[in-house]
Amino acid sequence: MAYAIAGEGPFVAENNTHVLDIIQHPGYDDRPEVTTLAETIHEEYAEFYRNAKFVTGIVLYPILCTFGITGNILSLIVLSHKKMSSSTNVFLSALSVSDLIKLVNDVMYFIVVVIERYDTVTGQRAMALLYPSAHYILNMSVCVTAWLTVSVSVERYISVCHPTRAKTMCTIQRARIVSVCVFIGMSILALPSGLRYENRWSISNETNQSIVSIELSVFGQHQLFKTAYTWIQNLLRSIIPLFVLVILNSCIIYALWQSRIKGKTMSSRNRISIMLIIVVFVFLICITPDAILSTFFKFGYYDANNLVRGIREISDLLLQINSAVNFVLYCTFSTIFRGIFIEIFLKCFTKKLNEQRAMREARTSVVRDKEGSTIVDNDANERTKLTATSINNCQQTYV
Repeated sequence: MAYAIAGEGPFVAENNTHVLDIIQHPGYDDRPEVTTLAETIHEEYAEFYRNAKFVTGIVLYPILCTFGITGNILSLIVLSHKKMSSSTNVFLSALSVSDLIKLVNDVMYFIVVVIERYDTVTGQRAMALLYPSAHYILNMSVCVTAWLTVSVSVERYISVCHPTRAKTMCTIQRARIVSVCVFIGMSILALPSGLRYENRWSISNETNQSIVSIELSVFGQHQLFKTAYTWIQNLLRSIIPLFVLVILNSCIIYALWQSRIKGKTMSSRNRISIMLIIVVFVFLICITPDAILSTFFKFGYYDANNLVRGIREISDLLLQINSAVNFVLYCTFSTIFRGIFIEIFLKCFTKKLNEQRAMREARTSVVRDKEGSTIVDNDANERTKLTATSINNCQQTYV
């Protein structure tokens, strides 16, 4: 998710591109002239950036967030069912929680963008106040999602390639411990990203109003942070998970292929593995552009030109898609998940249909003759004699 901020008066970006003003001078309030990043942004791709921000932030974000939040809530309900109790589903439940956190963060971004379109000053203030915490939540949730995906891949690798060890190593209790450790560890890892920016309040010389801008904190300007931590975060957030996932899932695919060559039937465990391979594949597609931009090209957002900003909007959209589509993948490729979903959410509907069918049968014309038998008028108007005992058995069947 790409957050941007523009100030008022001298801090307003040209052509209303809403770029992030980073003031590099700690004592800028006392300076008559302030050099902002907006003055150095290339305007060549300004239209591309504005269009990308509109399409992603205004059009697609609310659709994906609504669909994704609903899907992840439904996934949590289904995965918490007693019939879905397994170590794999513990990891998938934790993954749904992480995706929910990111999508709620994206909803806040959408709300601020909408406010900014109708009330620029209020929207920009909200963006400035939201940005430091939103930047942390984004990095934390992406890191958690990456390592939970690695965790479930490790679990599948043990289950498929070392099935004799799976019963002792792939337990529900161990999956819960690993999930909690991932959340805690990645939350701590992402803490410095939350300290990277800070808000600065000042009085506009032109409007005589209080304005808020966002700038690099002292911590964020430190050279050690810019180099060492940025590399560590990018490695743990995307690069290492990508390599681990490719290796593990290559081994899983090879093992499944070998079992098919030997003529073995596809077990339920292997079918689950195929579904998770597809989940991992979608994750790899969605996170790779962000990993390349952040690590190899060292492209950020606030210090980039309009072309990179527009590309960043698209790469962040891919991260959102990854958080929103897992429910569809579960329903499509897992018959067990789909069956439990129908059992939970369509149970009342199915029960109502059965009741209506029983009522239709009860309305069938029944005429008793003098011998105590029953004559039934069916839809084809054919009459068949049934004994009273047969009627009772039919009624019990419908009940």
